[in-house]
Amino acid sequence: MKSATPPNGHMPQHPALEHEFTMRFTSTPRGARLARRLVSHRLDEWGHPYASPVNETLTLITAELTANAVRHGHVPGRDFHVQLALADGTFRIEVTDTRTEEQPPAGPPATDSLSESGRGLLLVATLADGWGVSPRPAAPGKTVWAELHMQAEGHPLTHRVVPEPTDVDLLLTTASLLRDDLGSRPEEASHGDRRR
Repeated sequence: MKSATPPNGHMPQHPALEHEFTMRFTSTPRGARLARRLVSHRLDEWGHPYASPVNETLTLITAELTANAVRHGHVPGRDFHVQLALADGTFRIEVTDTRTEEQPPAGPPATDSLSESGRGLLLVATLADGWGVSPRPAAPGKTVWAELHMQAEGHPLTHRVVPEPTDVDLLLTTASLLRDDLGSRPEEASHGDRRR
């Protein structure tokens, strides 16, 4: 009988999962706002307060990915799925929708200052240490993911490229647009056996 041990004699190592949050949301703007709020709340519970760089960065990334799932990945009657995980000092946020034919570009599109769209992936690429798109396993759809690496003190690593002034203006404008509004209600989260 053959051994399952790889040729180098070491078993594959998977990162130790420290925290995980997973939930389905209605594919609506209100569902996207609720996903963003719950990710921020979960990060606060995990020791990264609302005003911390980690919480603010991952909340902005979540807002962009969930907005794109609603805008470009919406299939009537289907929800989108959010997973936030922390393993070995790396946060990974995944947003899965059920639309296969709407794929984001391989890199953030070039936009001009007057463009009203196309800035979401530029924001994600600026804030995240890595991002990408994967096919949804065993079902139609895709997962757009982003990762943020941490220092031991719980702050993002600072090796990222410093944004140009126009990117900083974009980040500040986006952050102001993401302020909580009074119209969101928790019932936007999916409960029960709604099929994806």
